[in-house]
Amino acid sequence: MRRANADRDFAQQTLASSPQRPLRPTLLAAQRLNRAAGLLAVSVLLDSALEHYRGDFKNEVMVTPLVVGGLALAVSVHGTADKRARAHRARDMTYAIAAVTGLVGTGFHVYNVLKRPGGLAWQNVFYGAPLGAPMAILLSGLLGFYSERVREKETAGNPTVFGLPAGRALAALTGVGLLGTSAEAGLLHFRGAYHNPLMYLPVTVPPVAATLMAETAFGRKGKKRWFTRLWMRMTVALGLVGVGLHAYGISRNMGGWRNWSQNLLSGPPLPAPPSFTALALAGLAALNLLKDKPDA
Repeated sequence: MRRANADRDFAQQTLASSPQRPLRPTLLAAQRLNRAAGLLAVSVLLDSALEHYRGDFKNEVMVTPLVVGGLALAVSVHGTADKRARAHRARDMTYAIAAVTGLVGTGFHVYNVLKRPGGLAWQNVFYGAPLGAPMAILLSGLLGFYSERVREKETAGNPTVFGLPAGRALAALTGVGLLGTSAEAGLLHFRGAYHNPLMYLPVTVPPVAATLMAETAFGRKGKKRWFTRLWMRMTVALGLVGVGLHAYGISRNMGGWRNWSQNLLSGPPLPAPPSFTALALAGLAALNLLKDKPDA
């Protein structure tokens, strides 16, 4: 009995003296970026499925973003759960394919607009293939590929990606992504004549977030940037609230949600707003990395 008690006490002391080792900053940043890339992939997967279904998949290539978006989502989930401090070849390859898909898709969408009567006219930009939509899968691929580069960095020293400080480069990338996504939303909301004042939110909140990310990328190091962090959290909420507002917009169409098979295609795109949430999460990942490693 005494020996059993002694063994139990020894085991408890051992557990108490060896707490779980916290994840290193670069690995945490990588997992957060995997999460952001996955959310962007979900947005692309659902949005392209709706839009290309509405286009009756006239071109067989229109299936590509669905397949690539699904693969990007799968590897992002895998990366979020992976606690190994090294890049994964399959994830790297999938993210690279996603980025290339975004570039090629942009070319297809530009061609779709230009081949219409009138060429590059407002009518064609409004109702042709959305010019900025493929950039979402490009950003998903870039964020994911970036996450793998951050993941494989050692704890010693400051993490770099392609020779650039990791945190600052990620902040710059996030700012550019927010500006592009806001421009796409602004174009579509202009088409809707901004009939609801809340439609101004996606063209005001994200550009401010992009400006704050630019200051993070090029500003003074070691700064706390509490306001930037607060604004990025507001941008995260904007994407989530936007889904609800788009759902309300769909309900206002004839037949409401009872006629969902028609109104989902003609109403405001339900999967689009989470793009803001995903990019804001990437921005928060950059801020957290810079907090732990000010020189990153």
